[in-house]
Amino acid sequence: MRALILLMVILLPARLMLAQTYADVQPVIAARCVGCHHTGGSAPFSLASYEEVKRRTSFIKDVINTGYMPPFKADVHYRDYANNRILTPEEKKLILDWIGNNAPKGKPALATKSTPIDTTAPDLILKADKAYTVKGDNQERFVVFKVPFELKDTANIERLELYTNNKKVIHHINYGFYAVQDAGKDINIAPSFVEAETDTAGLETKRYGPLKRNMVYYSGWIPGTTEEFYPKQFGWVLPKRGVVLLTVHYAAVAADEVSTVGVKLFYKKGPVQRKVQIISLGSGGIAERDIQPRFVIFPNQVSTYTLKVRTQESQSIMYVWPHMHLLGKEFTAYAVTPDRDTIPLVHIPAWDFRWQELYRLQHLVRIPAGSVIHMIGVYDNTADNPVNPNHPPKLVMSSGDMRANEEMFTLMMIYVPYEEGDEKIEL
Repeated sequence: MRALILLMVILLPARLMLAQTYADVQPVIAARCVGCHHTGGSAPFSLASYEEVKRRTSFIKDVINTGYMPPFKADVHYRDYANNRILTPEEKKLILDWIGNNAPKGKPALATKSTPIDTTAPDLILKADKAYTVKGDNQERFVVFKVPFELKDTANIERLELYTNNKKVIHHINYGFYAVQDAGKDINIAPSFVEAETDTAGLETKRYGPLKRNMVYYSGWIPGTTEEFYPKQFGWVLPKRGVVLLTVHYAAVAADEVSTVGVKLFYKKGPVQRKVQIISLGSGGIAERDIQPRFVIFPNQVSTYTLKVRTQESQSIMYVWPHMHLLGKEFTAYAVTPDRDTIPLVHIPAWDFRWQELYRLQHLVRIPAGSVIHMIGVYDNTADNPVNPNHPPKLVMSSGDMRANEEMFTLMMIYVPYEEGDEKIEL
């Protein structure tokens, strides 16, 4: 009898492992994976159901064991985030043990509130009216698509995502939303799209100037980014009438590719009490000329650049969004308040252009007026950089046209003006 009891004690952990079902692992998959892996999401396939997960258990096992997935490049010991997708050791073991037991389904999984992302269809898709052919001549292209819209009423925006049929050809895309309230002004003036061989800033103003006089919101997408989501009372208001200008930087491709682009919008059920804003610091934004030393990256060197920008108003930061190109090696940003307190914002110890992200803070972070935002960027323009676009390495500059073979050193922040008690609001 004692031997039988001892055998049962030894086998108990295994029995517990065998008892794991999809209901046990589903909350983890929802929290760490479904934000990207849902129908229409940024990932190439969905993991929102048992059947979808079961079909890819071998793949899931491999990417967990190698650490390739879920991708999250920020140092969460420097600053943690509400959209942190890193699996804990316990979560890894849970999933791998379940897969090792042939991934039993068991009882239906309970709904989870572990992630703000859902799989519902967008309320509105604003997209180019025609597909665009990206010529396969190994040349980068900049194209502006104009998408007019007229709605029955204004819409409170809770979330936005990229819409496209062909993500691999997009280097980046910006969305500019503009109100055109004057019913007598024709929102269909100017062509539906214009092309340029360099950046489109001047071209936008020249061709669409009359439509750009009342900006509502500005954002965008870069590789690796998931969605832009505003919880609780935060968001912005889409006007009844206006245009969205989709500014697309197409990567150089060797064969013709067809591209349709747009933006998916999700409406908030309640009112927008706090309207979000976005600010861009560094190359292509505020204080670009203050980067030290001059933002010229010499070949065969690992170089460091810094930027300091003083804030003019008290802000409550919701997202931080660092950006570099292929020479990027490390990115750090923090704020120093007038009282000499240091506020960590973001640290990317091993920059990877393929996996960029809007890092949503766990709670609103107050940056008092008069604080100084510090940015530090390290760039590897040597032959040891495996993604260096130049062989041998060449002098690289930043002329502001955002070409892939040039560089950027940018920090964007989504924020609201500070109000008393913001520090207690969780995101």
